[in-house]
Amino acid sequence: MILRALLTSLLLVVSGLASAADVEVPLVIKEHRFTPEELRIPANRKVKLVIDNQDATPEEFESHTLNREKVIPGNSKGAVFIGPLKPGKYPFWGEFNQKTAQGVVIAE
Repeated sequence: MILRALLTSLLLVVSGLASAADVEVPLVIKEHRFTPEELRIPANRKVKLVIDNQDATPEEFESHTLNREKVIPGNSKGAVFIGPLKPGKYPFWGEFNQKTAQGVVIAE
């Protein structure tokens, strides 16, 4: 009985981890701009943004509506988990280059 409960718990944890990483979305920083500027993601799902900063200088991914901030050093990658989000638009920007580094997450 105890072994069955432990196995069931382990299975739930493993399946939860797998579903958390199911949706992975690439985002590139190059010439102080985000590409793509519009990220379309599924609503009500946890998403992993994989941010590839191809510039030599750091950039900070920031969004008040997503409640996220993360500095991505130059010539490196970082990950930001967002969601699950209700359908809608969620703006983000680069804190160090706000005039050019702009984007929006669209959950649909």
